[in-house]
Amino acid sequence: MPDGPINATVTIPGSKSLSNRYLILAALSSRPVRLVGLLRSRDTELMMGALAALGVRCDVDPVTDTMVTVTPPVSGRFRGDVDVYCGLAGTVMRFVPGLALFADGPVRFDGDEQAYARPMKPVLDGLEQLGAKVDYLGEEGFLPFTITPPSALPSAEAMAPVSIDSSGSSQFISGLLLIGSKLPGGLRLTHTGEKTPSLPHIRMTVADVNGAGGEAVAEESAHTWTVAPKPLQLPETVTVEPDLSNAAPFLGAALIAGGTVRVPHWPETTTQPGGLLPGYLERMGAQVSFPEQNGVRYCEVTGDGSVRGLGTFDLTAAGEIAPSLAAILVFADKPTDMVGIGHLRGHETNRLAALVNEIARVGGKAEELPDGLRIEPVSDERLHGAEMETYADHRMATFAAMLGLRIPGISVINVATTRKTLPDFVGMWNGMLA
Repeated sequence: MPDGPINATVTIPGSKSLSNRYLILAALSSRPVRLVGLLRSRDTELMMGALAALGVRCDVDPVTDTMVTVTPPVSGRFRGDVDVYCGLAGTVMRFVPGLALFADGPVRFDGDEQAYARPMKPVLDGLEQLGAKVDYLGEEGFLPFTITPPSALPSAEAMAPVSIDSSGSSQFISGLLLIGSKLPGGLRLTHTGEKTPSLPHIRMTVADVNGAGGEAVAEESAHTWTVAPKPLQLPETVTVEPDLSNAAPFLGAALIAGGTVRVPHWPETTTQPGGLLPGYLERMGAQVSFPEQNGVRYCEVTGDGSVRGLGTFDLTAAGEIAPSLAAILVFADKPTDMVGIGHLRGHETNRLAALVNEIARVGGKAEELPDGLRIEPVSDERLHGAEMETYADHRMATFAAMLGLRIPGISVINVATTRKTLPDFVGMWNGMLA
């Protein structure tokens, strides 16, 4: 716990979502691409390892460490008869299988044991509709599996039609959109489910494909996306924005503990769902501003320790920051129903169940809803310290750290799971409190 109000500036590493999308698009380009400010974390290391297995070179600059040059295969074909290890990274297990469609042999996919519970079937169904053969080595629809590319890709005479239910994750749609440009006739992808989770992440993918010279078009009212057949090529140098969702624990600390936290290099416009964070914090009672100093734009959040509950709070557009917002709302003045986040049951862990368990562990009150989570306030006197489980989930670890800002006696099991997206979370957190 801090001794008093916080006053800190915290520099956030590059966006995981953008880093792994750029790595895929660089692998699909025809010339080398230099990625500047790339996040170096377990998820991006797993992505670079997967690409290396497929014959893509990822050369890390020894001086900056966050500058990586990606060189795609000269032939344009990926290496087959290889093993890809996904760890627990959703972007790896759901984006890389599409590249196997263009490999010269079967590609075997495996991951951490906990990854076996993460659904995969929609993206694999999509690849089967494009001619791939999928052999499940365990339970159908989950890791591990082998993808055998088709002997011939779909015809160039028309866009290849694919229909999947992506209700469980926007990554299923993104994984197919990323490869649509490389199909001879392009791709027409239709989502058959009633809801589309995390639409901003899909919009991010569309923008990134177009930024690489592609032609992706969204028909969101029809739950349909088209991608024209075009050669992709990212610019020679691409700079990665800071991960705005990873800013949530730090900026949220200003509301929980009181004080001011600033994050530099905050973009004026962004496709990241985390770009919605300042508005959410403002609704909870924070003062938010965007000062500039020496040409650097900051997001500055100030709080006084009071938190405003939000009643019904639709988080469909930014579910990945739900754990951080839940930590803040534990201290709110009235109940909040966070809705539109039922798909969080299929993330690194069942995040809704995990949040209910851990809020109860410290004496708080929460319950699952069909499509979200209800958090009801209790007095600070009822809240008490505990050893918090993280479920091998980086967002649950940062959630627990946030509770420790106001509840004495909090300890976090396996805080190292934050290496998934924040390799030095502990150092950054202690630096903020210092």
